[in-house]
Amino acid sequence: MAIIDRTDAAIGAAAPDPGARRSARTRRARGSRPGWVVYACLAIVLTGSVFPFYWSFLIGSGDAYTIRDPNMSWIPGGNFWANALAVVNDPAVNFWRALWNSIYTSALIAASVVFFSTLAGWAFAKLRFKGRGWLLAFVVGTMAVPTQLGVVPLYVLFSELGWTGSTGAVIIPALTSAFGVFWMTQYLSQSVPDELVEAARMDGASSFRTFWSIGLPAARPAAAMLGLFTFVSAWNNFFWPFIVLDRQDPTLPVALSLLQSNHFVDYSIVLAGVLLSTFPLLLLFFFAGKQLVSGIMQGAVKG
Repeated sequence: MAIIDRTDAAIGAAAPDPGARRSARTRRARGSRPGWVVYACLAIVLTGSVFPFYWSFLIGSGDAYTIRDPNMSWIPGGNFWANALAVVNDPAVNFWRALWNSIYTSALIAASVVFFSTLAGWAFAKLRFKGRGWLLAFVVGTMAVPTQLGVVPLYVLFSELGWTGSTGAVIIPALTSAFGVFWMTQYLSQSVPDELVEAARMDGASSFRTFWSIGLPAARPAAAMLGLFTFVSAWNNFFWPFIVLDRQDPTLPVALSLLQSNHFVDYSIVLAGVLLSTFPLLLLFFFAGKQLVSGIMQGAVKG
């Protein structure tokens, strides 16, 4: 018995402690710092991202001949506010009307895409019905069809309905998104356990109540990402609004295109208007950035 006890003690002393290994790994992870290569790559990416804004501000703060000056200075001039006021006060641009059209169309499109994509994603991820896989494949397959192929029949349809020239013609075709359905389907299928859905059904919850109480709160991180990207995409959309809207009631990208419709293009005014159009997006990222990152981190934690 003494020999067995000594053997067990020796084995216990020789066996590594799992807790000690975990704490050592934790200390190494906390003590590690990224090297200069990582910081150099981040600096290059940051410079490449900021440079277009600086270039636009550089040209937008000059005069009409700044971009043609071979000895152009890299120090911004003092004409930015004058050029910005020229954009805002231009009667052909109708800046404030275009800004309001872009804000409410983009917000409505983003909210609609998030809701319907989450609802459809919940159905594809957690409901079992005949043809579910084929229908999802068809929805995903529609992303391979170029948008330009549907412009002519879509314009004929809205022309017969009498909706051309109104912002409704911009909103209605964008109320749903095939990418949004695919995105939410993949997220909900991984983030919500089937056992939780079954427990809600056993408690007597309807399908929509289960979606509203379980699926929608679980989908918030992915819905935040989808809503943000949809808002930016709708804000920057130029092709379809340029075709279907009147010049007296445009969105902001269409209105800014009127600045370069003359024979002589004043790029200082054009780029000042471009910077004005990016300010709302920068404000959106500034105020929603923390919530977006926190939502992503919460969605990455399971347990």
